[in-house]
Amino acid sequence: MNGLSTAFIYVIQTLGSLYLLIILLRFILQLVRADFYNPLSQFVVRATQPLLKPLRRLIPGLAGLDIASLVLAIGVQLLLMIVTLLLMGIDVGGHLAQLLVWSLIGVTSLFLKVFFFALIVSVILSWVAPGSYNPAAQLVNQLCEPLLAPIRRLLPNLGGLDISPIFAFIALNLLDMLVIGNLVVMTGMPKALSPFI
Repeated sequence: MNGLSTAFIYVIQTLGSLYLLIILLRFILQLVRADFYNPLSQFVVRATQPLLKPLRRLIPGLAGLDIASLVLAIGVQLLLMIVTLLLMGIDVGGHLAQLLVWSLIGVTSLFLKVFFFALIVSVILSWVAPGSYNPAAQLVNQLCEPLLAPIRRLLPNLGGLDISPIFAFIALNLLDMLVIGNLVVMTGMPKALSPFI
């Protein structure tokens, strides 16, 4: 593999992963019932609408979940993996089922990472800009609240000190190590696809 194809793979993975993140954010924002009129939510909706609108005609929502955006995320992940492997000169013929499983693992891993990094941003914002009305800060708090609220109910009152993010970080890291890590090993996911997990 020469330098030009390596650079091309990098560009494809970077741009594709960014769009994949936006698609998955569309699913997550609806899942956590985030403010639809937030400017960042509107950006996510507009960026995903061209592909999601026709897909929604085929795949309806289920129990308040945006199944079409989840299917689109898995499809984009699958396409990115196929393109990456083809550019590396690896034959993907006959391995579609395995690639689909790896795509599911990749999307699940990204799902956990969204919450992990949203928690980091939320903790930093609570130190530097508590109670901020910035649209990004509000969206981050709306993302984290469904994860932190059950933990807060279990913890005793510590006089204004909120340590629930620590337990959320531990839970997310354990899920990543024990579930995602073991699935990667069990399915034999190649190192070439490691940027996707």
